[in-house]
Amino acid sequence: MKKIGILFGQEGSFPPAFVERVNTKTGGKDIQAEFVRIDKVVQGESCGYDVIIDRISQDVPFYRGFLKNAALTGTAVVNNPFWWSADEKFFNNALATKIGVAVPKTVLLPSHQVPTDTNDNSFRNLAYPLDWEGMFAYVGWPAYFKPFAGGGWKNVYKLNNPEEFFRAYGETGQLVMMLQEEVVFEMYFRCYSIDQRNVRIMPYEPRHPYHLRYQTEWQAPKEILQKVEEGVQTLNQYLGYDLNTVEFAIRDGVPLAIDFCNPAPDAEVSSVGQGNFEWVVEAISDMAIRKAREHKPGRDNLSWGKFIQAGATGRSLSDLA
Repeated sequence: MKKIGILFGQEGSFPPAFVERVNTKTGGKDIQAEFVRIDKVVQGESCGYDVIIDRISQDVPFYRGFLKNAALTGTAVVNNPFWWSADEKFFNNALATKIGVAVPKTVLLPSHQVPTDTNDNSFRNLAYPLDWEGMFAYVGWPAYFKPFAGGGWKNVYKLNNPEEFFRAYGETGQLVMMLQEEVVFEMYFRCYSIDQRNVRIMPYEPRHPYHLRYQTEWQAPKEILQKVEEGVQTLNQYLGYDLNTVEFAIRDGVPLAIDFCNPAPDAEVSSVGQGNFEWVVEAISDMAIRKAREHKPGRDNLSWGKFIQAGATGRSLSDLA
């Protein structure tokens, strides 16, 4: 009997629906799904799961350590905990510029306060002052100021001028931030990407209250939706994510990827709506069952993106396009 587990936190609707859907599809015969149970974590020992769907390790470091040990001993973890530990939003933007996906102009900034256990000598390679005028001219105003890693709209500012920027910068402490141009859009889409092959494009309005953002209809031409789907596929194939959401803003008919580092995306029925919920439960269940059936004991059962593959083979990103 192969086992599929789901590791989760405060979610209420998706985990039980996922477990029920998998067990209904398999009949509980050769494959069975359940909530992950951890009673001890011993180095190099298997946790007993062929597949684990991770929904919480971004918030619980202990779980991330558990999942890396599980992956080392052969579990297919979704998403790859090694890549998830290395990934962040600024790198994703930089990668997009190399694989033909349009993104907003973005610059990376050092934290306003020096990190703990460092001092001025730790930053002798950093110019002072930084080229603020050059960065402001490149990004333009208005602009968004947000952490280079993280999510949930935490510590995000909309700024209109340098005075507002420096005031906000002083509030960010040791957070490493990035400054990104504002995209005034005609349409906006949030897209599920499952198994690097299945895409659901959802009309989305980020300016609405959270519970109303999916209650939106954009009438997009077929060619724009095709470009959005292609962008979603390309990004996730290079990043290696089996479960992610990508947000695209449409400006002057051109899709720009705004946010595509969401490896534990919202899947609660109360926020995404019944239709989207049913789709994601079905798609993730099919993926988990496929991975369980293809699982090979003692092998690397993780997904690795084209970016990692390029480095491992000594090829350029364009060679893998």
